[in-house]
Amino acid sequence: MNALSEPTRPSRWTALVVQLALMVSLLFGAAALKAAAQTAASPAPPAVSGRAVAASGAPITGATARLRGLTVGVVQTAQTNADGAFQFDQLTPGDYEITVTADQCQAATKAVKVSGGVATVTLTLDISPLAENIVVGANSIVGASESLARIPGAVDILDERTLQLSRVFNVNEALRKLPGVHVRDEEGFGLRPNIGIRGLNPTRSAKVLLLEDGLPLAFAPYGDNASYYHPPVERFEIIEAIKGSGQILYGPVTIGGVINYITPNPPDSPSGSLLLVGGNRDYFNGLVTYGWKLGSTGFLVDFMRKQGEGARDNVRSGLYDFNFKSVSTFGLRHALTFKASYYDEDSRVTYSGLRLDEFAANPRQNPFRNDATDFRRFGAAVVHSFVINPNLLLTTSVYGSTFDRDWWRQSSNSAQRPNRIGVGGCRGMIDLFTTCGNEGRLRNYYTFGVTPQARASFGFGRVRNELDFGFRYHRENQERRQVNGSTPTARTGVVVENNFRGNDAFSGYIQNRFIIGNLTITPGVRVERVSFVRANRLANDGNGARGKTILTQAVPGVGASYNIKQRVTVFAGVHRGFAPPRTEDIISNVGGVVDLAPELSWNTEVGFRSLPAQGVRLDASYFRLNFSNQIVPASLAGGVGATLTNGGKTLHQGLELCGRVDSGLLFRSAHNVFTRINYTFVGDARFEGRRFSSVAGFTNVSVTGNRIPYTPKHLFTGAFGYSHARGFDVQMEAVHVSEQFGDDLNLRPTSPVNPAVFANGQLGLLPAYTIWNATANYRVEPWRTTFFITAKNLTDRLYIADRVRGILPGPPRLVQAGLRLNF
Repeated sequence: MNALSEPTRPSRWTALVVQLALMVSLLFGAAALKAAAQTAASPAPPAVSGRAVAASGAPITGATARLRGLTVGVVQTAQTNADGAFQFDQLTPGDYEITVTADQCQAATKAVKVSGGVATVTLTLDISPLAENIVVGANSIVGASESLARIPGAVDILDERTLQLSRVFNVNEALRKLPGVHVRDEEGFGLRPNIGIRGLNPTRSAKVLLLEDGLPLAFAPYGDNASYYHPPVERFEIIEAIKGSGQILYGPVTIGGVINYITPNPPDSPSGSLLLVGGNRDYFNGLVTYGWKLGSTGFLVDFMRKQGEGARDNVRSGLYDFNFKSVSTFGLRHALTFKASYYDEDSRVTYSGLRLDEFAANPRQNPFRNDATDFRRFGAAVVHSFVINPNLLLTTSVYGSTFDRDWWRQSSNSAQRPNRIGVGGCRGMIDLFTTCGNEGRLRNYYTFGVTPQARASFGFGRVRNELDFGFRYHRENQERRQVNGSTPTARTGVVVENNFRGNDAFSGYIQNRFIIGNLTITPGVRVERVSFVRANRLANDGNGARGKTILTQAVPGVGASYNIKQRVTVFAGVHRGFAPPRTEDIISNVGGVVDLAPELSWNTEVGFRSLPAQGVRLDASYFRLNFSNQIVPASLAGGVGATLTNGGKTLHQGLELCGRVDSGLLFRSAHNVFTRINYTFVGDARFEGRRFSSVAGFTNVSVTGNRIPYTPKHLFTGAFGYSHARGFDVQMEAVHVSEQFGDDLNLRPTSPVNPAVFANGQLGLLPAYTIWNATANYRVEPWRTTFFITAKNLTDRLYIADRVRGILPGPPRLVQAGLRLNF
């Protein structure tokens, strides 16, 4: 098969415009038809009519009622009216659970059985401004829907129903449903996602803060914020993303955004589920989940086995994932959550991409069949929430993890063919499976942290205040060794690197929401103080070398939001973006401190969130990230041999748009035609100031004004489908990524350079591509089972996903079928 040629851009752009225009037309057309359309009379399907009241019996207005089928996830949401009333229509018979949340109230949940006609239910909410956070809200960084209206920035949520019905294969597919997020594939299983937000470098997700239930997920967020470990997406119930000034509560990375994965809480009654999936490329996924409650303590356990072939030959991944969670409540004032997880991955996967000639000969080949990984992670966390009084909540979190990462390989990038050439009788690729040795990159990470946080609610005159403040101590230790083996499958050898890297980080933040009617003004500041230590035990003839330094940075921000009749929230904000350098970059291997500043930017955002009608949602935002110093990694700017330096000034700015229309909710019909879109336009992502290339041999060439590598101008994901209340759902999804550059020279096949520059595949254009996904679900209610079939990359489109370490193709067509049984 031949290498990909540069596409004819006008036709691709035309196709994108047509897709976008169609989706937007459907979005607004459905809303406009609401006033004119008349639905034919038919017998009313079952419904639930409810009311939310305070303990005194007074109605609670503006509360959010959330209906959850105990077998199919969230079905509907509704707002209570002036009488505290809400209603859910077009239901199918079965067991449901209704949860009502309201500002200044503790959430209330009640089960209801629907068999025919209209079932009625009343939920009583206890008045307690902060009680909503004691159990459920402790996992979330967004909070209840009432808090969403006060967040001064873009917020996106992928709920359980969206994740399940689209049958996401991995976290890459899930995150592409969020506006502003660019996810780059790697091995084909999504085990090491490359996530970028708003045009930022996606390599190893280094510029994104990843959280699980509000706590750091990365194994070294200060010293080496790289996603070599990522849990399977099936572990999570909800995915949240916050961009803008709201992210300064977290850190250390506050540039592009925060992604928080929420795990499910234990059920109120014994229940479980079994997921079985099989597909081509020898794919299997088995997941069993069970939860129960003893007294005031709920328990939840799950176990997964996932395996299959990757995007290339000689690539196979397999993992086990085990999780345990318990939640104990002690009256209305105390809650204690304990979590533990174990992850074990044993994969045959290489680190290197392909050279240009290799890709042209067979784009899915992998010459390094003996390269393998052995990853193991254990993590645990304890979270205690204490409602000191109705206006003061104290939450204390203690977390820790260990991560062992062994990766044995014969090549780390496409310039190595292989990495041990010229050593021990290795003459090159001809001896790859006989006399050529390998390199073992052996890493051990140990992380510990404690975070006390407080939220106070108080009034001052006519102004209501919500004050958040907290502190965190975080410790990271890295043990890094490289062992050179003498055979292709060696697992021992000569130690050529033995490094220790450590970080102690102290951070604190304070933020206050001034709530004046529908207007919320939110100023805040975060301070990070990070110490870096690096010791090379082999330097100076074994006597060692050691270096240390300290970095302190203030991260201020201010934002405002205004809520218009509970339908539209307008927001704006500005904050300081910050990302610390890696320990290995700020301290050299001989103990010297490198003059490498942290990444700093000023980030601005203006936008709105809207619910113009039941079943219609439309959000949009403008963003601008103005860097005074953006560090562009060597492997990103100019291939694996380029120099890492202070990047200097860069500018990112653009627009985000997302929306969804559900005709079933809009017209109160059991037949639901729905469309979901998100579109990101990164109009500017350029080098500014006096800038020169990092590509070897071109360091005297100016790149001022050039586009930053791996920042596509257009990202689009849109889905169109049909669902029925009786359990049938079908949808088609399109994912489009426009062209992007693989180097800071912005090289194209027609660029006037020596063709040999392109030989290793690390430099050059990544052409635009569009892939199609399709999914169908059918639920058999008497069996409490959903059957499904899904196809990813339906047309088997071949495209270049990455060039950082050589050319990597995107995943091929995947067809999977399975069932989910609830019991």
